[in-house]
Amino acid sequence: MALHFTVAGRQVEASTGGHEFDPKKPGLIFIHGAGMDHSVWSTLARYFANHGRAVLVPDLPGHGGSEGPLLESIPAMADWVLALAQAAKLGTVALVGHSMGALIALEAAAKSPDKVAALALLGAAARMPVHPDLLAAARANDHKAIDMIASWAHGPVGSIGGQRAPGLWTLGGGVRVLERAPKGALGTDLAACDAYQGAVSAAAKVRCPALLVLGAEDRMTPVKGAAPLKEALAKAAQIVLPETGHMMMTERANETIAALKTVIG
Repeated sequence: MALHFTVAGRQVEASTGGHEFDPKKPGLIFIHGAGMDHSVWSTLARYFANHGRAVLVPDLPGHGGSEGPLLESIPAMADWVLALAQAAKLGTVALVGHSMGALIALEAAAKSPDKVAALALLGAAARMPVHPDLLAAARANDHKAIDMIASWAHGPVGSIGGQRAPGLWTLGGGVRVLERAPKGALGTDLAACDAYQGAVSAAAKVRCPALLVLGAEDRMTPVKGAAPLKEALAKAAQIVLPETGHMMMTERANETIAALKTVIG
């Protein structure tokens, strides 16, 4: 089930986790990472939509079913998420972000601490520099960028198997998500991550309970990279998922849901 909203004069498409959206329920917004779209959250969104949450899983501007233009900075994307929550008539919200989405969620919680009731950061780090070769390939819309990300982002389950669902290949699915991104989206997103240096200062402004969900085998945002965030957040917990890479919500969906329940309920 998808809803459409207007934010800054542009149409936004957002999934509701397959459940009727009721803004009177506690709000929960999932924010995807660079070059991706709402589909990476399918299992998690469905679970929380069926357990009392008003779930929104938007495609960021210029991604999926949402109109552009692409936003070029993490603060601009955070402002957009807060505007979406207002357009959807949500009260306080919980924000769950992955990778670039984690930076967006963190910045949004810092900008509007009275609006954000809980925060979960998946695959997050205090700095997310992007290798120059990857950034150049992404800006050139070279498929090598997708290949590099897919390889680095998946741990053992995504790379060599072990999924509970027979025949599910998470690495291949990750490639397909990135392949269908509009031209320019991945490069713009990665440049925004590379440029952003405000994560620790933003974390210090967050007042709500926060959770870091990290993959023990994450090669894109290794566990140690989250330490400055945990130290700066006033009310922070951390869960490290074993044998898990950067794409924990697709590699280890059930374990990620269990982790999120500790802060979202």
